[in-house]
Amino acid sequence: QVQLVESGGGLVQAGGSLSLSCSASGRTFSSYTLGWFRQAPGKEREFVAAITWIGGHTYYADSVKGRFTISRNNAMNTLYLHMSSLKPEDTAAYFCAAGPGGAYSPGRISIEGLYDHWGQGTQVTVSS
Repeated sequence: QVQLVESGGGLVQAGGSLSLSCSASGRTFSSYTLGWFRQAPGKEREFVAAITWIGGHTYYADSVKGRFTISRNNAMNTLYLHMSSLKPEDTAAYFCAAGPGGAYSPGRISIEGLYDHWGQGTQVTVSS
């Protein structure tokens, strides 16, 4: 089992930046595929970004590509999401997630069902 706790959410103006962190405890953090998802009010949860356990390969949703950066520090058991050029449509609760390490296609790594450990979420609000 791994427990995940997000932090770093808040209120930011459009065009601004914000960094989220996800601290993990429990089983070996480095062996997991890690991802960020978000859920806006009235909408389904959607994929934001993911990073593999081998090689640290990164994947992004088209809506955040070029603006968001996912990274991980296995020694610190921490996952990060740096968000820049934020837009009001980025407003959502952001969740970190962990799933089995492995080699996945971009389509597979973005699917919620791959991940079996979830944090409680942190709110990001972008004002216009």
